[in-house]
Order: sequence, then structure tokens, then C-alpha cells
Amino acid sequence: AVRRGVRVEAIDRDAQTVSCSDGTDVGYDKLLLATGARPRKLDTPGNDLPGIHYLRTIADVDAIKADFRPGRRVAIVGGGYIGLEVAAVATEAGLNVTVLEMEDRILKRVTTPTMSAFYQEIHSEKGVAVRTGMRAESFAGTDRLTGVVCAGGEVVPADVAVVGIGIQPNVELAAAAGLDCDDGIVVDEHTRTSDPNIFAAGDCTNHPNPVLGRRLRLESVPNAMEQSRVAASNLAGKAKAYANVPWFWSDQYELKLQMVGFATEAERQVVRGDPGTRRFAVFYFDGDTLVAADAVNSPREFMAARQLVGKAVDPGKLADPGVDLRTVLQATQ
Repeated sequence: AVRRGVRVEAIDRDAQTVSCSDGTDVGYDKLLLATGARPRKLDTPGNDLPGIHYLRTIADVDAIKADFRPGRRVAIVGGGYIGLEVAAVATEAGLNVTVLEMEDRILKRVTTPTMSAFYQEIHSEKGVAVRTGMRAESFAGTDRLTGVVCAGGEVVPADVAVVGIGIQPNVELAAAAGLDCDDGIVVDEHTRTSDPNIFAAGDCTNHPNPVLGRRLRLESVPNAMEQSRVAASNLAGKAKAYANVPWFWSDQYELKLQMVGFATEAERQVVRGDPGTRRFAVFYFDGDTLVAADAVNSPREFMAARQLVGKAVDPGKLADPGVDLRTVLQATQ
């Protein structure tokens, strides 16, 4: 049964019921929390001015599209993947785009200087003004946004602003029920929470990853889908562990970036192909173990990397475009 327009307001773990906003209680033997996440918002003066947007829902997309009129000035607050994807769309729609990133390079939280420099060059070539070391402190305007005020006092003129500074997991319901929460709802490898009858999956969870050897909270579509499948299996009584290597993708202009693992944890890297051709891959190593890869317009390299992460691989063979990746895969079987 699917009940729309009903909010779960509380969980009674002793009675094994959930209380709903329409006054009804629903009993459960097993319960799954898939509460997702919401955009982190800037708690700054002027943050309620018309023209300021966050991106999470279809309604958000429609509101942004309505404001994206050719010739307008758009400030993108945040130089992560969401911010850069919006910058690409806005540029192609004929708007004047400025990306404001508080760190010293874009994509710093998620990838290496190599990829940061590549994407900064791409966006600059497309006419985007990428400005690093720029922290947004408030928004200017009276009846509507006119600019973003940055640390130091500089005002970046803007008719529209899109803020992409990450997401915040929706843990309030779980926390109120007394479940363990720590940057997400804490679950084990079977997606089970601190209550053996309650499971959680998706952006709201903090889960262990045996390949990476640590706990993490992921913000990605693949994780939400794959972790939910594992949760469904366990709810049905078929024990299954979630041990997937994290992977992601980002489409910007004519470029498809596919990523696996976490490049920021690598000791060294090798490049396969020529970034100048807009078709290449970067493989990242901890010792001789492949820990991550970034592949730009290179689906074969990405698919190979998904199978090779966590294994000892000869870096020289991955760097050599003349080496068939199938032979590298066979050597690790």
C-alpha cells in the first residue's frame, strides 16, 4: 500500500508502530528508513531573497529553469560537481556564469589537483569565471537578489544564485527514536540500525565499507539504489552485505566523467591517454593497490577500474594505452 501526503512523525520502537500526520498508527515487524537528505543552506543575511536557489527536487529544477534567462548573471556558490554541472547548463543556456568556491581549487573535497585543473580549464574555455578562495557571506538585494557578498567585502553581481554546498542527512526521525546517528543514521553492513528491527538505506546512512576500510556517508544515486537493494534482501530474510566500491558520474558540456573509489586518498597516480583530447583516465594508487580512477569520455577504462579497485595492479600497464585492459583484468583473476 502506498499512502501519499502522509508524514511519519514518530517511531515507537517498543510497540513497533509509526505515528503518522493523519492521526493513524502503522505497525511493523521490520521498518526501513529511507529519509534521504536535504541541501545544506547558507544561513546568511539575505538568504530568502527571490533569485536564490538550491537543487534537489523537480520543483527546484523548474524554479531554476524559470530564472535562467539568456543574458542574466548567475553566481554558483560551491565548486563541487553539482555547482559545476549547473554552471555548464547555465552557460549553454546563454547566461553569464561565475563560480564561487571557498577552497583554493574546485572539486577539492572529491578529487585531485589534476582533475580540478582540467575542469577549471574546461569551464574557463566555455566562458565561466571560476573564482577560488571566495567565501559567500551574505546576499545583496532588496526585493530581489542583486549580488553575492564575499568575505573581504567584494560583491559579485548576480541576478540569480544557485547554491550547491552539499547535503544534510535527514536523521531527525531516527534520532528522536533513539537510534544511533553520526553524520547519518548509523547502520551495519546489512543496513541494520542500532535497533535490529529497523533498517536504513540511501543518502541518510553512515555505513561501513570493507573495501575502503572505514565508515562513510555517500551522496550518490548509485549508492542509494544499490544499498536499497541490499536492504530489501535483508528485510525479506535473505542475508546480504553491502560491500560495493563507491562510484559516481558527472555530465558537463560534452564530457562524461565516471569515477570509482576516492582519489583523494591516493599516494600517486598515472594517466592513460591525453587530457588534451578530452578522452583520458587517471588511475590512483596506494602502493601497488588501485584505490580509485577518474575516466573522462573513457567508459572502457572506467568499467575496468570498477573491477580492479582494491587489487594489486601494475601502474605502468594501466598508463600504457597500447596495453589491452582485458589482459590486465585477466592477470588479477
